Amino acid sequence: MDIDAARDFLRQNHHSVLVARRRDGSPQPSPVVHGIDDTGHLVVSSREPAYKVRNLRRDPRVTVCAFGDGFFGPWVVVDGQATIVPLPEAMDLLVALYRQVAGEHPDWDEFRSAMASERRVAIRVAIERAGPDVAG
Repeated sequence: MDIDAARDFLRQNHHSVLVARRRDGSPQPSPVVHGIDDTGHLVVSSREPAYKVRNLRRDPRVTVCAFGDGFFGPWVVVDGQATIVPLPEAMDLLVALYRQVAGEHPDWDEFRSAMASERRVAIRVAIERAGPDVAG
C-alpha cells in the first residue's frame, strides 16, 4: 500500500492499535484514537507515565493497525518512528487531534487545563512504511 493512501485511510478512520516494544522486545499493544497532522505524521494523545510512552522513548519503532468503526472491513498497518512531544509544545497537536476526531470542544480552556492536569503528551509518528492492507 502507498503511504499517501494509508494517510487518507487514517484521516477517515481513527480507531487503531499502537504497538510499541517492551524492554525484552515483545510487543506492547495499546488501543488508541489517532489523527494525522498537517505534515502527515500520525498523532496519538497519551499520558506521560503510560507504558507505551516509556517504551517508545526507549525504542521509537512503532506499528499501528487502524480500522473502521465496524472493526471488520478495510484496515491498514503503518510502521514508523515515534517522537514524544511533551507539554507545552504538545498542546497545539492535542487540540488539532481533538478537532480532527471529535470536532469543536465546548470549552477549550477546560480542555487545555485537563491536558495539563493529566500530564498529556503527543506521540507523533513519522510513517515510513504502509501495508499490508488485505486479509490473508
